Amino acid sequence: MPTRLFIDGQWTPAGAGTISTLDPATGEVLEEVGTASQADVNAAVAAARQALGSAQWAGLLPVQRAALLFRLAELVDQHHEELAALETRDQGQPIGISRQVSVTGAAEHLRYFAGWVTKLQGTTNPVSFPETLHYTRREPVGVNALITPWNFPLMILVWKLAPALATGNTVVIKPSEVTPLTSVRLVELTVEAGIPAGVVNLVTGDGSVGAMLSSHPGVDHVSYTGSTAVGKLITQASAQSNLKRLTLELGGKAPSIIAADADIDAAVTGNLLGATLNTGQVCAAYTRFYVDREREDEFVQKMAAGLQTLRVGPGIDESTQLGPLVSGRHRDRVASLVGVGRDEGAELVTGGSAIDRDGYFYAPTLFAGVRDDMTIMREEIFGPVLAVTSYDDPDEVVARANDTEYGLAATVWTRDIRTAQRYADGIRAGAVFVNMPPIPDMAAPWGGYKASGWGREMGPWALDAYTETKSVWLHYGY
Repeated sequence: MPTRLFIDGQWTPAGAGTISTLDPATGEVLEEVGTASQADVNAAVAAARQALGSAQWAGLLPVQRAALLFRLAELVDQHHEELAALETRDQGQPIGISRQVSVTGAAEHLRYFAGWVTKLQGTTNPVSFPETLHYTRREPVGVNALITPWNFPLMILVWKLAPALATGNTVVIKPSEVTPLTSVRLVELTVEAGIPAGVVNLVTGDGSVGAMLSSHPGVDHVSYTGSTAVGKLITQASAQSNLKRLTLELGGKAPSIIAADADIDAAVTGNLLGATLNTGQVCAAYTRFYVDREREDEFVQKMAAGLQTLRVGPGIDESTQLGPLVSGRHRDRVASLVGVGRDEGAELVTGGSAIDRDGYFYAPTLFAGVRDDMTIMREEIFGPVLAVTSYDDPDEVVARANDTEYGLAATVWTRDIRTAQRYADGIRAGAVFVNMPPIPDMAAPWGGYKASGWGREMGPWALDAYTETKSVWLHYGY
């Protein structure tokens, strides 16, 4: 597969050398991928700008643009196994997750937003001027930088690409340098689908390439998924350049509240998935657990037993339930935070160490007796590390769950609809799941409160991120 940059319809060598992408299950090099220079970024942005107003793109009828997205979805389906294997090799996620979540989700999102192309509407409004017609129209924002993370590289790219193209924008894609390969392959498929040159551009490389895009005056909108720290840097870069629009889906530290009346077996099963999906490398992963004190021992024992039964191994192995962490650097960070948890007095119930084998594996880990002020209760770990505390007063647990800088997702486990509704109303998070793991859907908004970001992806809410609303006034009295 080509691992060069893709600019204005051509694969071109990178101007700043190459970087290796590794198989996290073995540590072996998979590919050498180009690192874009400033000149490369400038060329990609210029190509996107030129294509934005071209007859080949802007001149397409809505039904023609929709057909391109439907065709791209068909190609993703046709290359389903190839894309899943590539995602697993590059990112490490179990092949079942790659198939059922990453690739299937990508195709579904493309089809969903293809359907929106012919349904974007403006409004007519009863303004208080005589003989005047007022209406609005939705227009593309312009050139969009899509900066994507390493945990679900294919699916999250499509979360951004599909609504951007559906609304007539052009894009410059910058995938994580850790997991770029499915993004490269998807760009190849956009060519096969017939998307015109310059509409989709790809610049690979490290964080410096993302910084170039974030500060580039030719970029109208940055959609970024990743850490809160980098989100702040992107915000600063936008303010210092052209005040470009930002969509930021950032970190999380999702609480899971287990009520006194919860079905503990169901809660354990759901929280095991919600906490360890993709080895805990999920921004909405359930990581801090507030359990009614009378149910705490049962919950901890059953969660520990469940974690101990997970089959750890290479993602490409069909039987694997828990794959490796994405890199040695990330594994070391997770291990460091686990060490801090021990030092601060949390009780280690199970796990707590790297697994002695090739690759970047870490044992699923459970702490009990955790205080709200402990580091493992406050910092996003992004690994299979669970922290359990208890509560006595149901009226106080929501305040404790809200005592965080983040607000992306949360979950409540209860059989009482009144408890579920009361907690869902009180929790400050963009998504509250009741008795289920944190699986988003293309028709529902996704995004966070507080330091978890700005804006929403998916559903009709994503269309707002990629369109401007123009107000047109027509006086017909003359």
